[in-house]
Amino acid sequence: MQIQQVKLSKMATFCYLVADEASRTCALIDPAFDTDRLIALTADQGLTVTHIINTHNHSDHTAGNAAVIAATGAKLYIHHRDAAALGKIFNRGFSRIMGGKGSPPPDVLLQDNDAIKIGAVTLNVIHTPGHTPGGICLHTDGHLFTGDTVFVGSAGRTDLPGGSKRLLETSIATRICSLPRSTIIWPGHDYGATPSSTIARELQTNPFMQF
Repeated sequence: MQIQQVKLSKMATFCYLVADEASRTCALIDPAFDTDRLIALTADQGLTVTHIINTHNHSDHTAGNAAVIAATGAKLYIHHRDAAALGKIFNRGFSRIMGGKGSPPPDVLLQDNDAIKIGAVTLNVIHTPGHTPGGICLHTDGHLFTGDTVFVGSAGRTDLPGGSKRLLETSIATRICSLPRSTIIWPGHDYGATPSSTIARELQTNPFMQF
């Protein structure tokens, strides 16, 4: 398995490339901006983008969906509770303001505990509502892609439509804190002192994980 963290040019958003080295297929997690750069990055490595996975429906994670799909034919995955918002006027408008486009509808609606296969790599879906109703984290082999559920030293906001402080706290306490302490956290934004962390470190330093 190959993991690459790419900091995008707007809103300190991280996109992640997760590749199966044997089949040379890969997923892009939250390819919101700089889509030409992301497509070139995969092409330079001889990778075929087969999956686009959105950790939630906000435009700063989805504005590049259309461009990547047009260039690669990849299938779009999102949790079923966030799917409808992809096509709403607010999301389409905000995506265009940020230089992207409104997202096409998803090809696959995810549920908690689904397994997404990228060649021999499996990404396990963990439903973590709170930032949005259909927010998810993706877990594989000691790595956790947390979207806007947890950042380094912080957590996602809950004051936007569909947000819930109570649900976010429950998601963090029951779904993230229960994973092995050595699990590497890969957040959706570069809001911390370091671009990644571990559950053990966040349990010691992140006020949103002090349960």
